[in-house]
Amino acid sequence: MFENQPKGLYALALANTGERFGYYTMLAIFALFMQAKFGWSEAQAGQIYAIFLAVVYFAPLFGGMLADKIGYGKCITIGLATMFLGYLALAVPSEADTNGMLTMFTGLACVSLGTGLFKGNLQVLVGNLYDDPKYQSRRDSAFSLFYMAINIGAMFAPSMAKWITNLYLSQYGFTYDAANTDPAYLKALSGAYGLCFGVACVSLILSAVIYFVCRSWFKHADVTAQQAANANDKNVETLTPKQEKDRIIALLLVFAVVIFFWMAFHQNGSALTFFAKKYTNLTVGGGMRVWFNIFSLALIALSVYTGFGALQSKTSRNKVVCSIITFALWGGAYALYNIMDNPTMAQPSDFQQFNPFFVVALTPFSMAFFGSLANRGKEVSAPTRIAWGMLVAAIGFGVITLASTDLISPMALGDKQTQSILSPSWLISTYFTLTLAELLLSPMGISFVSKVAPPKYKGLMMGGWFVATAIGNYLSSIPSMLWNKIPLMYNWGILIALCLASAFVMFALLKKLKQMTA
Repeated sequence: MFENQPKGLYALALANTGERFGYYTMLAIFALFMQAKFGWSEAQAGQIYAIFLAVVYFAPLFGGMLADKIGYGKCITIGLATMFLGYLALAVPSEADTNGMLTMFTGLACVSLGTGLFKGNLQVLVGNLYDDPKYQSRRDSAFSLFYMAINIGAMFAPSMAKWITNLYLSQYGFTYDAANTDPAYLKALSGAYGLCFGVACVSLILSAVIYFVCRSWFKHADVTAQQAANANDKNVETLTPKQEKDRIIALLLVFAVVIFFWMAFHQNGSALTFFAKKYTNLTVGGGMRVWFNIFSLALIALSVYTGFGALQSKTSRNKVVCSIITFALWGGAYALYNIMDNPTMAQPSDFQQFNPFFVVALTPFSMAFFGSLANRGKEVSAPTRIAWGMLVAAIGFGVITLASTDLISPMALGDKQTQSILSPSWLISTYFTLTLAELLLSPMGISFVSKVAPPKYKGLMMGGWFVATAIGNYLSSIPSMLWNKIPLMYNWGILIALCLASAFVMFALLKKLKQMTA
C-alpha cells in the first residue's frame, strides 16, 4: 500500500492534513456559529454556508490559472499566508452587529482566496510526481493515500471543536444544550466557536513548517508545462491540438456530472447537521458511545492498517508484530470506550467526524479491491467509478429518507426543538453510505484530472474540478432553503433523484469518454 511511492507524496499529504484539520474544525461549527451569534435561521445560515463553500471551491480556478503562469509553489506560499489572515479575522472577538458581520465576511473572503491558491496547486504537485515513468502506475493509489491523509485531519476536527466548546462554556457555568435560547448562553457559545477558528491558525502554521522543511522532497515537481518545455523535460506529454480539445471536453463533461454529487454530499455541514440538532437523540448510551469517542475511532482506523500489514507482510516476524499491534489497538479502543460516561452527551457537530473516519478506515479496503481487479486485467476506469459513486450516494439518502418517514416536518415544527426520537445509528449509516460513494468518486476524479489534463492547462483543469465542486456546494443550500417549506422526505427525495439522473448520464457517456481520453 505504501510501497514504491515517492517521499514527496508524504510531505505534501502531511502539509495538507494540517491545513484540512483547521479548515474542518472551522467548518464543523460554522453554521452553528452563525445561528448562535447572529440568531440566523437554518435557511439563512445554510445559504451563507453554501456561498462560502462555493467560493472556496471556485477560487482554485483562478489559483490554477495564476499558477500555470508563475508557478505552483509561489501560489501555495501566498495561499498559506492569506488563509492565516482569514482565520485570524474569524477568531478575533466581535459584537453581533454590522462590524461583526463585516469582520466575519472579510475573514471568509481571505480563507476562500487562500484556499484557491493552496488547495488545487498542492494536488497538481502530487500529480506531477507521477509524471515520472517510474511512478506512473502508482498514480491512483497515491491519490487514494493523499485523500486519506486529508481525512485524518478532518476526522479529529469535530472533536476538537466539541472539546473547545465544552471547555469554554464551562468557564461561564454552561453545558451544551441545543434547545437553550438564553442570550447569555448564546453569547458564550458564539465565543466558544470563535476559539475554534483560532485552532485553524495554529494548524496552518504546522502545515507551513512541514511544507517548507520538506520542500526538497518534491521541489522537482514544482514545474509548469512551459518551464518543463524550456528544460526539454522528456516526461512532459506531447499532444496534438485535437487531443487537447478532446481531453478538455471530456473533463468538462465529468465536471458537469459531479456537480450534483457535491450538491448532495455537502449536506453534512447544513441539512444533516440541522437533522442531528432537531431530530436525533444526543444522549448516547450503551455500545453506541464508542462512535462518539474520537480516540477510540482513531485506534480502530489505525488497526485497519496494521491488520492489512499483518495480511500483506512478506515475513512471519512482521505478520506477528502487526497482528499483536492490531489486537493492542482494539484493546485500547475498548479501554477508552469503557471509561466514557454512560450515557454521554453528543453535539450536532460530532456527526461530521464519521465521514472522515470512514474514509480513513475504508481506504485500504478500496485500494485492495480495485488493485485486485487491476491485477486481473479488469481495472475499473475513473469515470466508471464516478458513475457508481452517484448510485451509491442515492442509496445513502435513501437511508435518511427511511429515517424521516414518521418525523414532524420542519415547516410544522418551526423553531421548536422536537423530541429527539431517532437513534444516532440512522445518521451514522447515512454517512457510511455517502463515504462509500465519496471513495468511488473524489480521489479517482482528482487522479483522472491529473492524468488527462493537457500539460499546459494542469492548474486550470484542476481548478475546473473544484469549480464543479463549488457549484455543487452552492446548490447544497437548496435543502436548507426548503427546510421549513416542504416535508423532510421530499427534501431528501430531490437529492436522490439528482444522484440517480447523474449516474445514468455518466454511464451513458462512458464509451465517449474512453475514446476522447485515449
